[in-house]
Amino acid sequence: MFIRTEAELENAGLVKSLMGGQVRSARFLTAADGLGFSYNENRAAKGTDVTLWYKHHWEANYIVSGRSEVTDLTTGQVWNLGPRDLYVVGPNDRHRARTIEDKHLLSVFCPALRGDERHDADGAYVGHAPGPKTDRRMFVKRGDALRAQGQEHIFAQGKDRTLRMLTQADDVGFGFSDVFFSAGADTNIWFKHHWEANHILSGSFEVTELTTGRVHRLGPGMAYNVGPKDRHRLRALTDVHLISIFCPALRGDETHDADGSLSASGPVPPGPAGY
Repeated sequence: MFIRTEAELENAGLVKSLMGGQVRSARFLTAADGLGFSYNENRAAKGTDVTLWYKHHWEANYIVSGRSEVTDLTTGQVWNLGPRDLYVVGPNDRHRARTIEDKHLLSVFCPALRGDERHDADGAYVGHAPGPKTDRRMFVKRGDALRAQGQEHIFAQGKDRTLRMLTQADDVGFGFSDVFFSAGADTNIWFKHHWEANHILSGSFEVTELTTGRVHRLGPGMAYNVGPKDRHRLRALTDVHLISIFCPALRGDETHDADGSLSASGPVPPGPAGY
C-alpha cells in the first residue's frame, strides 16, 4: 500500500503547469507505479480553450466541480458537462474542451503516462506503449442520471454507495467508480485480484494496514493505492466522497466476499518495483 499527497508530487516535480499556465496538473500515478493506468488531478481556469487528440491513449475525465463544453471536432456534437459527469475520449476523438467555469477534474489514462509528457502540435501525448486499436468514439456518462436510474451498488451495511461508471464492458483498460461513504462506515477490504487507486475528494477517514497495524489518516486531495497484498480496514470519520480506479476493470456486478475481496476479472498489473 502506498499514499500520495500533492506536496510530495510538488517536491518530485510531478505538478505541471500546462496550456500557458491555465491548467495545473498533479500527476498522482504514472507508468512507473505499474498499476496499468495513470491519473492526474487537474485544475483549469475559466476561459481555457484547447484542442486535444489522444491518438495513443484512452482518457477518462471526471468533473468534480465547474463546467465544461466538449465538442467532437469530427461530428460537431457538443456536450455541456458539469459535476459528476464523465467523458471518455480515445484515438479517434479530436476534440475541443472549453472551460466555462473554473474546473476541477480527474483524468485517467491508459496506457499510463510517464508523467513528463507535453502536448504536441496536435494536442496529443507521445505513446510509450502500444495504444488502443479501436473504431469506437467518445462517450459521456452522467453520474446523477445513473444514480436516478438505480445503478448504485450498496455495501458496508448501507454505508457505502458505489456507482461503477466504467466497467470491463467499456474496454478502456480500467474501471472507474464514484463512491460515497457515510460517517461511521467501518469495513475490512482485501483486493486480492486487483489494484485500486483511491482519490479523496471530500471528508476524512482512517485506513489501517492490517498486516502491520500502521494507520493512515487521510483527507481531501490525498490518495491511497492498494493491491493484492494489502488487507486493510476503512473507517469513515465523516461523510466521504472518493473516486476508485481499478485495474483490471471490474465486470460491474461484483460484490465483496467474506474477505472483502472482489472476484478476479483479468490479469493483475505488477504494481510498483519491489511490491
